[in-house]
Amino acid sequence: MNLHQFRFVQEAVRRNLNLTEAAKALHTSQPGVSKAIIELEEELGIEIFARHGKRLKRVTEPGEHVLHSIEVIMRELGNLKRIGEQYSAQDSGTLSIATTHTQARYVLPVPVAKLRETYPKVNISLHQGAPDQVARMLLDEVAEIGMATESLQNYPELVTLPCYEWQHMLVLPKDHALVSKAHLTLEDLAQQPLITYHPSFTGRTRIDTAFSKHHLTPRIALEAIDSDVIKTYVRLGLGIGLVAEMAVRDVSDTDLVVRPLGQLFGHNMTRVAFKRGAYLRNFVFEFAQLLSPRLSRSLITQALNGKADATSDDANFE
Repeated sequence: MNLHQFRFVQEAVRRNLNLTEAAKALHTSQPGVSKAIIELEEELGIEIFARHGKRLKRVTEPGEHVLHSIEVIMRELGNLKRIGEQYSAQDSGTLSIATTHTQARYVLPVPVAKLRETYPKVNISLHQGAPDQVARMLLDEVAEIGMATESLQNYPELVTLPCYEWQHMLVLPKDHALVSKAHLTLEDLAQQPLITYHPSFTGRTRIDTAFSKHHLTPRIALEAIDSDVIKTYVRLGLGIGLVAEMAVRDVSDTDLVVRPLGQLFGHNMTRVAFKRGAYLRNFVFEFAQLLSPRLSRSLITQALNGKADATSDDANFE
């Protein structure tokens, strides 16, 4: 057996048992992938996949155990490479970060700049996507650290830790009627055309849940994944905007007014995540602490070793 066979089995599962797609992802041929998997099955004396004709239909029970072992082997292989990189070049390498647009645009610039000051030979590889894509990039070891508000805690293969808390903010033109209203209500907002995030981004679920609990149906005029896009369409008069707090912290626009909405939608927790069992290099720990003083090396290490409660939003934090 060899690592190529392990990679082929892993990729087949990732591609929903579609060997053609697995072959494309691995830059090889479909017959080659199929042959390698069959050879591994023959060597092990079991069927990893149940088949209908030549098509893979499902993972068998012994196949599930094989997949688990392959996952451990491939994870440790990645750890070996990182250990080598760590000790052969203590202050250089590449830090791969998976995150959403909002985090990349408004939160990460300062920590990234500070890390580069400390480690000028470390290159930063920034991968942006939806929260579920962030999780997948961690699982596929495209990235070492992930950051998002939604979804990350839904993956048991990841260790997630709270990073910082934030609330949604209302963005509206200076001449809008709601500017002069002292106490905003959900009913006030529901009567207006709203411009806010796509349902899978930036705490949108809290917005939808709050309206639903009060039996209100908001008028969503436009959905976007980019806070700057939301603000642009507010300026054009398409509606009022609901955006993340970090997207308006440095707003100097004279044509917009910002109002906090934590009392209506509650507060959101942005989390960082690592693949369970991963070996982290020194500058990964330092970058995590730049994101939040809460994320100490000892806390992250304990969580990776299963010795800290990584599910609670205030676990181990003051």
